[in-house]
Amino acid sequence: MIKYHKSKNNNLIAELIDANFKINEVQDILDLFGELIPNNCNRLIIIENNLHDNFFNLKTRLAGDILQKFSNYRISLAIIGDFSKYKSKALQNFIRECNKGTQVFFLSNIEEAINRLAK
Repeated sequence: MIKYHKSKNNNLIAELIDANFKINEVQDILDLFGELIPNNCNRLIIIENNLHDNFFNLKTRLAGDILQKFSNYRISLAIIGDFSKYKSKALQNFIRECNKGTQVFFLSNIEEAINRLAK
């Protein structure tokens, strides 16, 4: 379910590799944290397809609720996917603002994710 990468500066980065694992609610993220924290890992990469469609509909508040847990537990997140297909201006603004920060990133590939999370 989780594959670990070591960055060039020896940071441990977890990657959710189970294509069938769907993050439908906040508890699903907390379950993943249960695997990361004992391994002293505070960086996670997931694929867009692992997230329920409601995550990308900001009106459902699922994205906010999930990302709040990342903030609370001080775990960085990179979500890999093609986000241009989402036409919501609010979502595109949200993605742009996240990418300016240091904790949550919406990126296009694994190499980019590892590089951003390694910092």
